[in-house]
Amino acid sequence: MIRRFGEPVVTGQRYGLRPGAYGVLMLGNQVLLTHQSEPKPEYQLPGGGIDPGESPIRALHREVFEETGWSIADPRRIGAFRRFAYMPEYDRWAEKLCIIYRARPVRRMGPPTEPAHHAVWMDPRKAAMLLGNAGDRHFLMQAMRMASR
Repeated sequence: MIRRFGEPVVTGQRYGLRPGAYGVLMLGNQVLLTHQSEPKPEYQLPGGGIDPGESPIRALHREVFEETGWSIADPRRIGAFRRFAYMPEYDRWAEKLCIIYRARPVRRMGPPTEPAHHAVWMDPRKAAMLLGNAGDRHFLMQAMRMASR
C-alpha cells in the first residue's frame, strides 16, 4: 500500500490517475526547489507528470529541466505517495501518484522553460517548512536523514 498525504477525497468526485516523478536535489547543504507562482504561489519538489509512453526517469529529467533549468544525474528512487487534488491549470481532479527520487544536480543549462516556475536554492530545513504539500516534506526529510548517514 502506498502512503497517502494531503486533502481528503471528495465524496462522489471522480479522479483520474496522474503518475509523476519528482526529485529531491541536494548539492552540499542546499536543496533545489521550484517556486510556482501560478495558479497559486507554492514551493515544490521539481518534477511533474509522466507522459504516455515515457519512463519515470525520463520524465524526471525532463520535468526538472523544465522547472529549474538544471540537468541531473544518478536518480535513485526513495519512495512514492498518493494525493488527491484539483489541478486548476488542467481543470481536472487527479489521484496523483508521486514517485520520489534523490538525484544530483549537475549543471544549470539555462532558466526554467516552464511558465511561472523559478529555481530556488535553500537550506533543506527551511525548505521542509515551505514546501506546499506534506508528501514533499516527508520525502525531503527522509532524504536529509539518508544523507546524514
